Amino acid sequence: MTLFFLVRHAAHDNVGSFLAGRSAGIALGEAGIAQATRLGERLRRERIEAIHASPRERTQETAAAIAAACGLTEVDIAEALDEIDFGEWSGKTFAELDADPLWHRWNSERALARTPAGETMSDVGRRILAFMEALAARRADANLVLVSHADVIKAAVCRVLDLSFDAWPRFDVSPASITTLLARDGDARLVTLNEIVP
Repeated sequence: MTLFFLVRHAAHDNVGSFLAGRSAGIALGEAGIAQATRLGERLRRERIEAIHASPRERTQETAAAIAAACGLTEVDIAEALDEIDFGEWSGKTFAELDADPLWHRWNSERALARTPAGETMSDVGRRILAFMEALAARRADANLVLVSHADVIKAAVCRVLDLSFDAWPRFDVSPASITTLLARDGDARLVTLNEIVP
């Protein structure tokens, strides 16, 4: 069996005020650096064998802190863990997005809607689960950390629990949280959801 620790990146200074998406140059703030350090201390107890992270700066910084605590020297950059491609929405404030009817459709009909770049939650769920299945086939009995983004982790959880993607607002994936999935014999189950490290 392969144990996956799906970690949402720690907080940047303006989390909650704008849609970061795939915008460049968004790094962890002071609070986020402290969160990432605590994540490392928590995950050091799990005998982590490898860390994979989205290419975004905030995930790379979070992964580096975990790697340092776990005695690992490398973090694998994985495109499959990247943030949803929000296209022209990336970098906009939520007040700006609130005026866009397509934004409202995205948030009310996630099972059907597409971002301006054309990505759906189904696309996101498919890419992260395919990545996890490939890792599980190669790394049986490993404990692996995947550092990603809230909606990517939510897409994985919805797929594993066989929930509609419209269920996304019914559970939280907080900054610097850990959601644990266990993969065995081509199947996966949810072990923990949104563990907050004090």
